[in-house]
Amino acid sequence: MGEKKLRNSLRVARAEASLTQAALADAVGVTRKTINSIENGRYVPSTYLALLLARTLHVTVEGLFQLPAEE
Repeated sequence: MGEKKLRNSLRVARAEASLTQAALADAVGVTRKTINSIENGRYVPSTYLALLLARTLHVTVEGLFQLPAEE
C-alpha cells in the first residue's frame, strides 16, 4: 500500500470559527507552524491533537479529517 495523505478541512473550520492559526494554536497548546503544517497536509496530528482541534472548533473529527477516496 502506497503512502496516502490524510485530507483535512481544518483551514475552513478555523475560518468559520473566526480564528487565526496563532489563536487556534494557543487554544490547543501547539505552535502556529504546527497548525499551518496540518492545514497544508505536511503533518498528520496525533489522535489526541485531532480530538482537541475538533472540540475547540465545535466539529467532529470526521468533519476535520478525511481518508482519501479509494482508487
